[in-house]
Amino acid sequence: MGLADIIYGIYERRLAAQIPADQMPRHIGVILDGNRRWAEAQGSSSSAGHRAGAAKIEEFLGWCDDAGVDHVTLWLLSTDNLNRPADELGSLMTIIEETVVDLQEQGRWRLHAVGALDLLTDHTARILKEAEAATADAPGAFVNIAVGYGGRREVVDAVRSLMQEHADQGTSLDELAQFIDVEHIAEHLYTKGQPDPDLVIRTSGEQRLSGFLLWQSAHSEFYFCEAYWPDFRHVDFLRALRAYGARHRRFGT
Repeated sequence: MGLADIIYGIYERRLAAQIPADQMPRHIGVILDGNRRWAEAQGSSSSAGHRAGAAKIEEFLGWCDDAGVDHVTLWLLSTDNLNRPADELGSLMTIIEETVVDLQEQGRWRLHAVGALDLLTDHTARILKEAEAATADAPGAFVNIAVGYGGRREVVDAVRSLMQEHADQGTSLDELAQFIDVEHIAEHLYTKGQPDPDLVIRTSGEQRLSGFLLWQSAHSEFYFCEAYWPDFRHVDFLRALRAYGARHRRFGT
């Protein structure tokens, strides 16, 4: 072990000691941004960047396990990303499929597909559904895999699902308008039944949500990290937890 490793280890322990154990986020959402820019900086292809980003996911989930985080949402592909050039999109979808299968085979986490699966190919949608079914009884954290996800699309899908449910019950539009509220819509979101994210992390230096968990993040704390996702380190994760622990959450007040 070199001197740099020793110093890094000391810094890690110091950071960990600064995180209040009673103020740990229960649900963390992550915008895994910067894979392509990381690849460009390395002189590599975008595919190499996406593979480097995919390789970081298992390590990150291990950090969440160690911290006691029981819900994680990983945004792997937005609805806007579906408009990328066919060759890049095809390579990216293959990497996502392989990543989901690898996580499924680990058997450590309960996987849940989050997004408009009808926008994906039948093959990709089947892999996501099979992974969800196969890991339903896994012992670890609940991990949302957001593929073909867009915050506005999620709200539209939730309202559409709510209206269809009541149409099937014979409820008129006038009757529905009388009682529809926040809770009714929340019951039809992709993440229904789950706690809203306490902390949302975005890598790559971008300081916007781009529609990520648009509804659920109303009271979330945000942490923006300069590192590209493949370079996101354990100390970056600990810094995010420290920043979260230092904030006084007001929940909109």
